[in-house]
Amino acid sequence: MGIKIRKAEPQDSRFIAWAMLASSRAGKRVGIFDLIFESSDDTVLLEKMVHLTQTPTKSHCHYTNFLVAFDDEGKQVGALCGFEPRIANHERFSKALEEIGVDESYNERIAAYLLCQYELDRQTWVLDFMQVNDEAYTLSVLKELVQKSLLTARLKGYRKVETMIEIGSSELLLVYEKLGFFYIDEKQSDYYFESFGRKGIMRLGMHL
Repeated sequence: MGIKIRKAEPQDSRFIAWAMLASSRAGKRVGIFDLIFESSDDTVLLEKMVHLTQTPTKSHCHYTNFLVAFDDEGKQVGALCGFEPRIANHERFSKALEEIGVDESYNERIAAYLLCQYELDRQTWVLDFMQVNDEAYTLSVLKELVQKSLLTARLKGYRKVETMIEIGSSELLLVYEKLGFFYIDEKQSDYYFESFGRKGIMRLGMHL
């Protein structure tokens, strides 16, 4: 299967919303967006998340931070977010949510997640929401997405990249290891386990 990668455009927002929701759940019943938007209805969530990808304030969830992979038939098969923490920080995320009607009380609902979240290095390029359609879930698609994102990072002057995955996500960890990422550290919390059924969050890195 031939793979083409390009920067996301507004018309990709629904696919990006799906990728973010699927990635945030990562096999769990509940993910961070279920808590932020206080819903488990996929139709409701995807509609709200489409708006999140197009807010005036460009958070890390904005479509401009995404790459989209296409197959030979022009079908969207994968997405990946790459962003600069010095620009797309938590304050911008909160402002973007406010622009679509979510007030700051969402922080209370995701408190377990925030306990295990890392303070992102402003000198680091960060990858998030890597997701590929099940039928096209191959290392080659993920490799193309990551390599394209890392090229952008190098052109912007970054020399290291990080990503975070949940502890216990063995398949995703294997993918990142095959792509050249290494283990840095992890944060565990009983509260996180109670909320999501996972021990916490693991940080992976790569030198560019």
